[in-house]
Amino acid sequence: MPEILDLERIKQRYLAYLKVERGLSVNTASAYSDDVDKLTRYLADAGVAVERVTHDDLERFVCTLRDLGIGVRSQARIISGVKSFYRFLKLEGYVDKNPTRLLVAPHMGRHLPDVLTVEEIDRMIDCIDMSKPEGQRNRAIIETLYGCGLRVSELVGLRMSQIYVEEEYIVVQGKGDKQRAVPISPVALQQIDLYLRQTRSTQVVRRGSEDILFLNRRGGQMSRVMVFYIVKELCELAGIRKTVSPHTLRHSFATHLLEGGANLRAIQQMLGHESISTTEIYVHIDRSLLRDEILRHHPRNK
Repeated sequence: MPEILDLERIKQRYLAYLKVERGLSVNTASAYSDDVDKLTRYLADAGVAVERVTHDDLERFVCTLRDLGIGVRSQARIISGVKSFYRFLKLEGYVDKNPTRLLVAPHMGRHLPDVLTVEEIDRMIDCIDMSKPEGQRNRAIIETLYGCGLRVSELVGLRMSQIYVEEEYIVVQGKGDKQRAVPISPVALQQIDLYLRQTRSTQVVRRGSEDILFLNRRGGQMSRVMVFYIVKELCELAGIRKTVSPHTLRHSFATHLLEGGANLRAIQQMLGHESISTTEIYVHIDRSLLRDEILRHHPRNK
């Protein structure tokens, strides 16, 4: 093992390892790389070489994250990235021992995300200004996000060639570039069709975006931030005071399916969750909603 590691070269090899061997998406691999940067900057300030890190050094790093006010969930994600990096270093022979083996992420209580009611989603849709050029596009976006339970990255990357109208399903490019088929409602298909005929057909499309479904005003692929602002603005107009993002519509999709009696495994497949434990959070949401319904409507509680 060399005395001093060429850290920049190793980081590039690690990034390639994440994308090629682990099959992570560009965004996920970039997030892991950012976590490594946080650690290496801390170690440089502390005068500790990456290859000589001890468990105590890493514990101090975690304490620093906490002292900086970084949330528990973000701490856990950073620790996961650091563990992944040292597993890579051990695998490639850059270090003899993995100092992260006993590093424990902070305990996270189960977080129940905010969920919109069907009535609140209807109010959002009613607030869309259909007189504006982007009105029909935004209507189609909300119907697709909520109707298919998509991640915002999946929505902005959705292609026209991935929409199967007769069969009523779309093919989605999910995390790790894995594809899955998702049913799409006739309502969402109708709004997409109106958008294609009324709005998109009149746009000058930028090169490389010819097959992208949802375009911005300049004819290019929409950004995730742009969709975030659309959802936030509609919630404000609808008088919704919850903490809402495009992901809230995905949570609402899953919760409403569960309330309607859908099988948890089916929801898992539609959401593209690798582990059923990720999907099981909606069981907890459903139970809390049922409890509220009982408290409000059971005759013994009148």
